[in-house]
Amino acid sequence: MSLVITGATGHLGRLVIDGLLAAQVPAHQIAAVVRDKEKAADLTARGVEVRVADYSAPETLAGVFAAGDRVLLISGSEIGQRVAQHQAVIDAARAAGVALLAYTSVLGGPAADFQLAAEHQVTERAILDSGLPYALLRNGWYHENYTANLAPVLEHGAVVASAGEGRVASAARADYAAAAVAVLTGEGHENTTYELSGDVAWSFTEYAAEVARQSGQEISYANVPAEQHQAILTSAGLPEPLPAILVDVDAAIERGLLAGTSGDLARLIGRPTTPVAEAIAEALRS
Repeated sequence: MSLVITGATGHLGRLVIDGLLAAQVPAHQIAAVVRDKEKAADLTARGVEVRVADYSAPETLAGVFAAGDRVLLISGSEIGQRVAQHQAVIDAARAAGVALLAYTSVLGGPAADFQLAAEHQVTERAILDSGLPYALLRNGWYHENYTANLAPVLEHGAVVASAGEGRVASAARADYAAAAVAVLTGEGHENTTYELSGDVAWSFTEYAAEVARQSGQEISYANVPAEQHQAILTSAGLPEPLPAILVDVDAAIERGLLAGTSGDLARLIGRPTTPVAEAIAEALRS
């Protein structure tokens, strides 16, 4: 039996593998599924088994999983192609007879009515229809979605969004990775759904104030109309359809759809989630 991580060279995948190794899982029991073996050279050096496959090439998934494996399907990043990609992984996992298929979904599941959630919802239904033992890890927003892009905030003195007074219960990417580790290594997670989010929901006004406090600069929250926000994101070089999708997420934030604080994430990882202030501090240091 192996613990199999798909998308293993991505940000989340690498953190999950780091967490498994830190939890004293023997490296030979961890399998990293990657598209580019060269990008996984460091994982091979650590003793992790590397299996090469591509979500978009179902034939490459044959033999990637084995009976009894516990698999983490990290959702693909190619918006518009993810349903077919995820279905290919689900089919391969079912054919192999894996013991558990965990999937990184979206906070709220069927209740999430924004565009970015649609492919996750279809994937969840496909997993349920497969009959496989499953764990749905409905991840909320990451701190890093904001803190990784502090340069323009500091340059212009503004956090720009179109989310009104909506609140975001975000958590660190490492928190979500720790939850995946807990599910892969623990017992009793079969056929369970977790709503994963940070312990505290913050507003963009509060976020801007915290960036100002830590940076020593004047930073305000600029709440702009959706059309203007989309134009700003497009002019910043974000590829289509990402600007429209992010503006749609902001509308969902204003409706309260990313503010839920169920406590599932903290319970799974056995500690409080990382405060957004810590993520801001780390981003400013780097």
